[in-house]
Amino acid sequence: MFAAFPLLALPVVIYNLLAMTFSQGFRAADAGSRLTQPLFSISMTSRVEWAVSSGDLILAFSLIVLFIELLKSTTSHKVVIINHALSMLLFIACLVEFLLAPAFATSTFFLLTLMVVLDVLAGFIVTIASARREIDFTNDRR
Repeated sequence: MFAAFPLLALPVVIYNLLAMTFSQGFRAADAGSRLTQPLFSISMTSRVEWAVSSGDLILAFSLIVLFIELLKSTTSHKVVIINHALSMLLFIACLVEFLLAPAFATSTFFLLTLMVVLDVLAGFIVTIASARREIDFTNDRR
């Protein structure tokens, strides 16, 4: 049953937990600036410091999860259809949060929502394309 769970819900939940820790919760208008504050920096060989923020970490994790979701969508199990439906519900929830809650009107959450909709679209497209190839053309005339 774990295969039906949309893994992109994990970064969305992480973002929601971060949004709830802001001083005003979902109404926090300063969410964008809080997500771009550097957590740590890495010294590059070009002698420049690369500042990594919590928004960067969420997006990097989300891209890895999106890759796994795309790999999951290539299987032809019946549970994949449940995964697509749950992914669609996740997209609707992300869209509502993005449009209605100030803490979610950030570039980070927009890109996360875009990854969720790409997962939904790619999942349906891959499932339809693979279903065409699985049609059995055996000759049962005896």
